[in-house]
Amino acid sequence: MDDRIVISRQQVRALIASQFPQWAGLDVRPVELSGWDNRSFRLGDDMLVRLPSAGRYVAQVEKEHRLLPKLAPLLPLQIPKPLAIGEPGQDYPFPWSVYGWLEGEPLARHLGHIDLATIAVDVAAFLKSLQGIDATDGPLAGEHNFHRGGSLAVYDGEARAATLRLADEVDQRLAMEIWQLALSSSWQGQGVWVHGDIAEGNLLVRDGRLSAVIDFGSSGVGDPSSDLILAWNVLDAESRNVFHLAMNLDNATWQRGRGWALWKALITLKAQRGRDEKLAEWSRRTIREVMADHLSA
Repeated sequence: MDDRIVISRQQVRALIASQFPQWAGLDVRPVELSGWDNRSFRLGDDMLVRLPSAGRYVAQVEKEHRLLPKLAPLLPLQIPKPLAIGEPGQDYPFPWSVYGWLEGEPLARHLGHIDLATIAVDVAAFLKSLQGIDATDGPLAGEHNFHRGGSLAVYDGEARAATLRLADEVDQRLAMEIWQLALSSSWQGQGVWVHGDIAEGNLLVRDGRLSAVIDFGSSGVGDPSSDLILAWNVLDAESRNVFHLAMNLDNATWQRGRGWALWKALITLKAQRGRDEKLAEWSRRTIREVMADHLSA
């Protein structure tokens, strides 16, 4: 069940007026691709308001405000700049954030008419830079970031249950072969920074190139494999190979990345088929790409 709350433009206006009166006269308008964890509204021309859509996303507010200013000067692309933290009010129950506005459009709007190989190179360069930043004081993967960078085994029950439920359209044997392979290894190096949600809605592009990366709410420190899922849920075979080579990770890490992509696609398809066919078809395509990549390895 989707328990995320709806937040109106009027509520956001009232929150701004009561807590940040210096911005009260600015226009507030919803962002079209708002995301899942937060509801997003543009504030004037230069700012963005993000409000957690459920209690389980609230910890992301403090984490982003603490971490992003430290990461920003060490990365090759723009990331969100936190400006202020708001308090609950106006019938909205959680803390919320104001950020600087980043120019660019989500990659999701450009799929089908953008060079995916170029995007693959750009994403890989960003991730390699992120992984190269000292992670000594970073938050270890755990419940706060839904275990991104942690062990896939946390989701073993979910993956198996979804595979069984989808027996009418998912190859059970092949899905479990891929899943078991993903579970058979673990990251052996020092934990590295993980973005946690390298998705088509969180990658901004300008003039055919990656220009910014947003939404670090699921960031943490651990195994980089969870940041690879773009390889299967966005890229095609050719650009996936470019991405694989550019990331220069061992085969076991790539296999765990497949596992992350498979798990997400399985649980999304299980939840959304018959409800949201766009998401369901996205999941089916991801499963096909995961299986094809596994079989070609």
